[in-house]
Amino acid sequence: MKKLVDAINAEIALFQKNAEAQLVKGNKAAGTRARKAALNISKLMKDFRKASVEAAK
Repeated sequence: MKKLVDAINAEIALFQKNAEAQLVKGNKAAGTRARKAALNISKLMKDFRKASVEAAK
């Protein structure tokens, strides 16, 4: 579960960096990377939910 939380935090940091680059600098490639990171975050959150429910049993 610790590895999963670390992976989520890393993806969030990547998303923030790329989203900021798109907003401030108008970098279109950074926008693409931010959207990809958002999808990865979504998948990781689903995995976290499953692991959390399993740990609560």
